[in-house]
Amino acid sequence: MRIRPLTVDGLTALVPTTVACLLGAEAATQGWPPLDAFAWTLVALTNLPLALRGLAPLTVFVVVHLSWTLYVTLGYWPVVNSPAAMVALYTVAATRSNRVTAVCAALMGGVWIYAGVISDSDAMASVVGQAIGYPLVLWRFGYTARRTAELTVRLRAEQAERARREVAEERVRIARELHDVVAHHMAVINVQAGLARFVFDSDARTAREALTTIADAGGEALAELRRMLGLLRADGLDGTHGAGEQGAATEPTPGLDRLEEMVERVRAGGVPVDLRVHGEPRPLPPGVQLCVYRVVQEALTNVLKHAPGAAAVVELAYHAGEMAVSVTDDGHAQERGRGVDPDRMPAPGGHGLIGMRERAKLYGGTIVVGPRREGGFGVHLTLPTSEQSARRGDTVTG
Repeated sequence: MRIRPLTVDGLTALVPTTVACLLGAEAATQGWPPLDAFAWTLVALTNLPLALRGLAPLTVFVVVHLSWTLYVTLGYWPVVNSPAAMVALYTVAATRSNRVTAVCAALMGGVWIYAGVISDSDAMASVVGQAIGYPLVLWRFGYTARRTAELTVRLRAEQAERARREVAEERVRIARELHDVVAHHMAVINVQAGLARFVFDSDARTAREALTTIADAGGEALAELRRMLGLLRADGLDGTHGAGEQGAATEPTPGLDRLEEMVERVRAGGVPVDLRVHGEPRPLPPGVQLCVYRVVQEALTNVLKHAPGAAAVVELAYHAGEMAVSVTDDGHAQERGRGVDPDRMPAPGGHGLIGMRERAKLYGGTIVVGPRREGGFGVHLTLPTSEQSARRGDTVTG
């Protein structure tokens, strides 16, 4: 639970205020004048402003030390308000530059020595030592806190930038794969158009089927193009394909027909994998197949990396209007992990969880990733199927 800074400062102000009240009640027993109503008012003016120290550190510091100086001048016990002065100096050191802190530290030390002179102390050497030592210690603590806060902010900014770059790289890589999917659709359209033109006069039925295939492939190609453009426009990534990336386009786009091959490679690496299919398999758009393949690949790669030897289960479930994919492991890596061959691990398809989430979002699906209650780790992906797939028989119930 996050607590607001003003609330934290308010609670912090209660500590020196409480100490001041306890010490003020003991002033008479320590040989000092008992605190009257005006003295208690000065105690309040010295301590309560600390509740606003986060909003105006310098202003609070000045108010605290002015009230403390007046309190000391009237001859009351100086120690009563010294904790408030220390907190005020620490706040300045933790939020302001060394030059400003040096001035405030000198001011606090001066008030401390002034209190010793006013009270006609017999231990001025000790008072001077305290006037030098306490400000220096508080300055050091405040400086350390300030540097830690600055480094934390810088680290968070770097982490956010790194995450943004990884998402951008992942989106570009996914877009490049979608380019292959669109190219496949264009090749199908080209072949079917040639077939329709060849048999247009002699075989009307074949020509009609070819035109239907062209319409379906064209619709899927347009859908993939919209997804690809959406990715490229998400972070202004248009035109980020370099010349060195073109070689990846020559590789065949993986689909569900290559899933068993990838699972076999994981098994050869020493991890037992059980592939299960529920429902009646049916044709799916290449983009959906690519999404499923990459998510399963990333999930199994994580099993090999983080739980080598754990038994994994890959489940594909064909439902009406959607497809569900689950990759789970039992987490028992130590018993079976000795025989794992890291050289046989499948090459990861991206930045792990980032790639999974981006692909699920791209196809309007949902993905849940995390530890399982019964042990191990699990990935569950649900993807809606396209309208074209539904017209080709997407009526299976799981």
